[in-house]
Amino acid sequence: MRVFIAGAGYVGFEAAKLLAQQSLHITIGQRSTRTLPEGILGAPFNLEDEALALPEGTTHIVFAAAPDKSDDPMAAYERIYVQGMRNILAAVKRQALSIERIVFTSSTAVYATTDGQRVDESTPTTGHPPKATALKLLEAEALTLAHPAGVVLRLAGIYGPGRNRLIRMVQEGSARCSHPAPIGNRIHRDDCAGAIVHLLLLPRPERIYVGVDHAPVALCEVYRWIAQELGVDAPPESLEPDERGRGARKVCDNTRLVQSGYAFRYPTYREGYAPLIPRT
Repeated sequence: MRVFIAGAGYVGFEAAKLLAQQSLHITIGQRSTRTLPEGILGAPFNLEDEALALPEGTTHIVFAAAPDKSDDPMAAYERIYVQGMRNILAAVKRQALSIERIVFTSSTAVYATTDGQRVDESTPTTGHPPKATALKLLEAEALTLAHPAGVVLRLAGIYGPGRNRLIRMVQEGSARCSHPAPIGNRIHRDDCAGAIVHLLLLPRPERIYVGVDHAPVALCEVYRWIAQELGVDAPPESLEPDERGRGARKVCDNTRLVQSGYAFRYPTYREGYAPLIPRT
């Protein structure tokens, strides 16, 4: 088994480390040279290169790339997700690689519902068109699923070490309990990586999975819990839209991922945020 990871950033790099612990052959594609942990190889790689080459003998691929936030969103999503996946699949064909699994990390942003509906893998992504960048993700999903080995993992809001904006908002006093309350669907970085590895190795996976923890709840509930842990006042009530939630009103369901055998390291926001909260 030889795994190639395209996009070894916040999530992909953690997945690489988990795979290396199993003594698998791991290569990550990177634009610049950097020191890598023992057991992980690096290879020059540019998703935008139509003539890109994958390491010889690659059998498993993880696509965990993300566009630079400084780029124009639409152009970046087209370039990284759509064209990037096209280039990888073209390389697979050109190099006659025997690919056993491709895991593409997408987003629950492809579900555009705002009425509090519970969504899962069977929920249509049409009817209420998502924002334009999500349509690009759906294009990349379609390319992935056109390959017989393709699996899509739709991740919810990713948080973890270095991504603790909710904690900062409560500390700084900028958090507000808005009405109607937006719903926060989230997953810890380590569970993103764990789910990727799980699906990469799962013998007979389904084609699409929702990656979210067990507690999609109103953001205000999370704010109040964080405030309690910090020992500060709870956020005030507000009729203004929550800047973090942006009016999000859907409840993502992880039943399929759990039934496949994945056990969450951080099943709810409480376990996930607790190590990130500064203690006095």
